[in-house]
Amino acid sequence: MKNVTDRTSNPFGLRPPFDRTGPDERTAAFGYGDANADFHVIGDHPGVHGGKRTGVPFTETDSGLAIQDVFRETGFVDGSEREPDLENLYWNYVHMCCLPNGHEPTQAEYDELERFFDAELRAINAHILLPVGERATDHVLREYTTQRGRIELDMADLHAREIRGRGFMVVPINDPSAWEAGDREALVERLEAILASDYRQTKGVATLVG
Repeated sequence: MKNVTDRTSNPFGLRPPFDRTGPDERTAAFGYGDANADFHVIGDHPGVHGGKRTGVPFTETDSGLAIQDVFRETGFVDGSEREPDLENLYWNYVHMCCLPNGHEPTQAEYDELERFFDAELRAINAHILLPVGERATDHVLREYTTQRGRIELDMADLHAREIRGRGFMVVPINDPSAWEAGDREALVERLEAILASDYRQTKGVATLVG
């Protein structure tokens, strides 16, 4: 089933349950992109992967722009860095709310936002989930596959691998701040290989295997 919306930012009108920002700051970096996307990239929070000023995930920070650059090269992203155009791609965070500089989300705040993240993920209903970094990867593997107990959370080893989930294929991405020689190229090659495959069969296969 396809979503019918022309909204690029926060297409489902989510309202975060708390606000720790100043009066002139953005409340959150809401989900952004193509609400009918097959590819869904999941980051940590705006302080890590960007969006505190733009309101757009994967902007501003070095790690965010490195992710954006990979998806530009593979044909998903066009337009400006601050407000890009996404095709067949959706971006969001496990913790969408912006926090004051130097503050990290508490576990309670991650837990409070989990239901919002889950609702948006299921509404997008992508074929390929691409969590970025340890926090997002751990969450996606625990909640959307049956394999977290069998997988060591070694991001260097998991980077750009295909993991079958419950109705999804999961491709973890090591945080760009930890990339070594060849990591960027490995991710580009994996995306190109998936695009060249019949990846829309992922849901049926993953449901049986994951």
